[in-house]
Amino acid sequence: MATVKKLLSLDESIAKELENVSAALHKSQKEVVETALDFYFDYTDSVVADSVIKEIKAGSMKVHTSEDVYAELGIET
Repeated sequence: MATVKKLLSLDESIAKELENVSAALHKSQKEVVETALDFYFDYTDSVVADSVIKEIKAGSMKVHTSEDVYAELGIET
C-alpha cells in the first residue's frame, strides 16, 4: 500500500499519551496512530450504518431494489 505523509497537530496531553503508549507497546507512534484510526473508522462505520437504518425506518431514505437500479441504468442481468 502506498504511504502518504500527513502533518498533524496534537494537544500536548494527547502527544504525550501517544509517546507513552508507543513506548509501552514497543511500537512506533505511526503504528499506534494507524491502529487507533483503524479502530475509529470501524466504529464510525457502525454509527453511519445505524443512522442509515434509522432513516430507512423513518421513511426519509428510499431503498431501491437491484432490479430497479439495473433497469434504470440499462444493465441486463
